[in-house]
This record gives sequence, C-alpha cells and structure tokens, in this order.
Amino acid sequence: MGPHPAVAATRVAVRDVLRSMSPGDLVLVACSGGADSLALAAATAFEASRAGIRAGAITIDHGLQPGSTGRAVDLVGRLRAMGLDPVEALGVRVGRRGGPEAAARTARYEALDIAAARHQARAVFLGHTLDDQAETVLLGLARGSGARSLAGMPAVIGHYRRPLLGIDRDTTRAACVALDLATWDDPHNADPAYTRARVRHDVLPVLEKALGPGISESLARTARLFRDDADALDAWADRVQAELTLEDGGLDVEALAELPAAVRRRVLRRKAISVGSPPGDLFARHVDMVERLVISWRGQGPINLPGGVEIRRRCGKLLFHRPSQL
Repeated sequence: MGPHPAVAATRVAVRDVLRSMSPGDLVLVACSGGADSLALAAATAFEASRAGIRAGAITIDHGLQPGSTGRAVDLVGRLRAMGLDPVEALGVRVGRRGGPEAAARTARYEALDIAAARHQARAVFLGHTLDDQAETVLLGLARGSGARSLAGMPAVIGHYRRPLLGIDRDTTRAACVALDLATWDDPHNADPAYTRARVRHDVLPVLEKALGPGISESLARTARLFRDDADALDAWADRVQAELTLEDGGLDVEALAELPAAVRRRVLRRKAISVGSPPGDLFARHVDMVERLVISWRGQGPINLPGGVEIRRRCGKLLFHRPSQL
C-alpha cells in the first residue's frame, strides 16, 4: 500500500519544488510545531533524501508564551528524529513596531535570513497553506491596498519557498495524524485580539455558510490571477520609473499624468518606499493623496507620508524627501 492520500499530497508538493534544486543543496524548513509546518518538515525529510538534497529545519522561539523554550527544544529533537540536519532553535526578541503580529513576523524572518546565510541554504521552506492564502487575500481586501495586496503570498520570493500553497489545512492535519505526529496549536491563532485569527475563525466560516463551500479555494485562485496582473503592471512600472526620474531624483509630473492610473500609482508608491516610507504602513489612501498632486493640482501644499516622507510639487516635478534631507 502507498502512503495516506494526505501524506502523498504533501510529498508531491515538496517534490515539485525540489525539482528546481541540485543534489547537495541545503533546504531549511521553518517549523513551529503546528500541523502545517510539521507536515511540510516530514514531507521534506522524505523527498529530499531521495533527491540527494540536504534538508534541515529551524524553529523560532518568540518567547511570548510560558514554556515556549521547552517546546522549542522538544521540537528540535523530533525534527532530528525525522532525519533533518542541521536543526536549530533560535530565540528572538519581538519588538513593538507595527503591532504584535507584524513585530513577531519581522523578528522571525530576520532570524530565518540569518540562519539561511550562516548555513548557506539554497532555500527556506515555509508552511503556509491554501487557507493561509485565502486569509491573506481577505486581509488585503480589508486594507484596500490594490491588486498586489490581493495577490496574496507568492510561492517563491527570494530564498523563501511555500510548497503547500495549493494544499488546505485539513490535508496537513490529516497527514500529521497519518504519520502519528503530535502537533502544537499556537493559542495566538485562536486569539481574537489578532486580526488573522478573527478572519480565520469568524469571517471565513460566515462566508462558507452564506456562499457555500470552496471559498478558500476561490480566494486562492483569485490571488493567482491577481498575481499575474500585478506582475505585469509591476514590470511596466519598473521600466517607466527610470525614464521619469530626473537628475535631482524628482519625477516628471507631465509624464506621470500620461500614464495609466495603475502604473502611475505603482511608480508613486515605489518612489515613496525608496525614500523611506515603510511598505506595511503605506496604504491606498496615502497613494491617493500623492496622486492628487499629479492629476488634481490646485496649488496644494506638501503631503506627509508614514516614515516622515514629505512630497511636494514644484516646477513640474514631484519631489520626495525626508525633512532631514530638505
């Protein structure tokens, strides 16, 4: 008999990603001990050894809950028992910038980046699933941040890979049960103080009840379609931004006004970020204000964006500065 269908599904998903790698490469699985990342770790250990690829794991101890260090140490032993090597537990300090969810995510990715560089890993595998993708799309819709936000999480970004984006959470749980893997459910995932937890436990079930089953699949499919569109528009914006940038770093207002709105707004957003406006704090309403300096000019004064970035129109140019640079 072959493996349980859920186990087979996770292995096939990992196998597809490993095909882009070479024998001897190292991949690291970011594992929290939850069903998604444990199923991913088990599938990676199984498939990597057959492909001649080295596989290890990293677990992050955020230090936000009692007993977190003990759980991390226990998880290291279980991951090593799967045949993963190297395996590390890394403690991080979670700041406050952007709220608890964003601060924990920032600390986690910084630690993963450092670990990947230290071990010279070809890739870091993340255990995000189709359900996580659906939640991300809904969060993007709530922020009103445009097609890129609705495109959800990419399957590949830098050295990060998300092999399970096409697999739902029920499948990863079933895989863990079939493999007799004890999972740990982070209480933060059910805490209504966290936005994603509210989407997971309150919003998606209501949508399923009102609109019928398959909502998560539909949202994930929507993300793929939006990603194709967003990638094309981003490439267009990349090409024209260099052409519109003047010697002093300002942007040519007349040329900006002639661009399609979708491209113009991307150029404005990218320019603001390059000057110092944090991407996570820069919303559609901020870009709207900047765009009015281009298409609805009435002599208005400068616009102030998150991160202390100031934008003003002067002599046919849009000038982006931080106050210390003025």
